[in-house]
Amino acid sequence: MKKTWVIACGIIVILLIAGSLLMGPLFLTAKTASLIKIPKNATKEVMKEQLTSTFGPWYASGILRAADLIGTDFSTRHGAYMIEEGTAAWQAARTLLRGAQTPVKLTLTGSRTPEDLAQQIASKLDFPAEELLKAMSDTTTLDRYGLTAAQAPALFLNDTYEVWWSSTPEEVIAKMGANYNRVWNAERLAKAEALGLTPAEVTTIASIVDEETNAKSEKGKVGRLYINRLKKGMPLQADPTVRYAVGNFSLRRITGAHLKTQSPYNTYLHNGLPPGPIRTVGTDTIDAVLDSKPSDDLFMCAKEDFSGTHNFASTYAEHRRNAARYQAALNSRGIR
Repeated sequence: MKKTWVIACGIIVILLIAGSLLMGPLFLTAKTASLIKIPKNATKEVMKEQLTSTFGPWYASGILRAADLIGTDFSTRHGAYMIEEGTAAWQAARTLLRGAQTPVKLTLTGSRTPEDLAQQIASKLDFPAEELLKAMSDTTTLDRYGLTAAQAPALFLNDTYEVWWSSTPEEVIAKMGANYNRVWNAERLAKAEALGLTPAEVTTIASIVDEETNAKSEKGKVGRLYINRLKKGMPLQADPTVRYAVGNFSLRRITGAHLKTQSPYNTYLHNGLPPGPIRTVGTDTIDAVLDSKPSDDLFMCAKEDFSGTHNFASTYAEHRRNAARYQAALNSRGIR
């Protein structure tokens, strides 16, 4: 009887040890918070490698074991999922397998070219930049917003968005488009119409304004100057459009050679607005343009104190005097 009891106790101990080895990892907790990204058609091997590199082998084994018990694989759970610090492995498995994604924050802050914009967005999401660029040129999509392919960057207003990591380029554009429509409400549309401009044209002017100045106090004044030139049929002659045409945004001194650059964006060679925005903009600059006060300003030149602000003029003679002072300041600093 005693021998039987000892054997029974031994079996129980063995079962407890085996159970602990089998089930113990299920109750291990995450040491740090991590965002786990499940790619399309993910295999168990792919997830094992990712989970192990993120959490270590024991916690990873707990998640995988729980996944086996739940009976759902990872191949249909394309997305990003936040595993918070202290989450038990079995809870992490449930988070990954129930398909309730964690949104990814996407912040746009002033991309200058469509290529830069697409790369910035694609770096946060699970598609290549080329796919977004292709979607941005789809005329059927752009027609919904009254935009051309060159004006597509107007949709991507500077802001912070929450999107799914697994979003398609079309879904991202729809997200941006919904925000664009919210921004361009009846009040802003009426203000644009009063200026004789479309939303895309206001955005294009705002993009030039943002390249011209960081001073909030003069953004409206700069915007109104370009509206004045448009109304008079004068070329904008905006230096930022030349930098865009040249493809060098660090140019501090625009030379005669730069002004001859052949590009529809070069507003020294072509009257009117460039084909589209030369950077993404925010509602603050759009509102500065829409709410700008009437003026007689037709010319502007960077101040010779290099403060980042400008001298404005209504006559060419006054502008020449302002420009001469600025050129002399450039020469004194050896800026070419």
